[in-house]
Amino acid sequence: MAMPIHAQPYALSPGDGEAHWFFGNLVTLKAAGEHTDGRFALTEFVNPAGFASPLHVHHDEHEAFYILEGTAEVHCGDEVFRVAPGSFVLLPSGIPHWHQVSSDAPMRSLVLTTGQFERYVAACGEPAQEHELPLRTAPDMNRVAAAGERFRIDVLGPPPAAPQLPDEPHRLRVDAP
Repeated sequence: MAMPIHAQPYALSPGDGEAHWFFGNLVTLKAAGEHTDGRFALTEFVNPAGFASPLHVHHDEHEAFYILEGTAEVHCGDEVFRVAPGSFVLLPSGIPHWHQVSSDAPMRSLVLTTGQFERYVAACGEPAQEHELPLRTAPDMNRVAAAGERFRIDVLGPPPAAPQLPDEPHRLRVDAP
């Protein structure tokens, strides 16, 4: 007997999708678990130049990046990968990891995870008021800890190498390609 299919076809134009400001990044949801019967979530991340993610670990899901624009160093356990447009990186669950944008322009990537990561982003971040990078503000770590407990993603600390951030907060417009 065939399983019923619940997913429905749809298409998004560049720049479309629910967007959140998350740890100083713009994250646009392209496919949520609710759209894929929980099989995966696909998000587009725009990281500002010099951005470094906190050291963190996903306990239940692998995380995969496909780099569209910009360059970065991705650290996963003892491995370090230098990535550029066209690069793909798989970060297995259970291994602490972080990345730092090494280009002087934003990095844009597609991130593939299981179908609940987008709920973690929404729980930690806030709805983006505009399709642009947010003002550089620290996340609410109480919300991050509560979301981490719920979705089994732990922030272990700041990145081992601190990014060089501009003195003045700013927003950067993100134009769809």
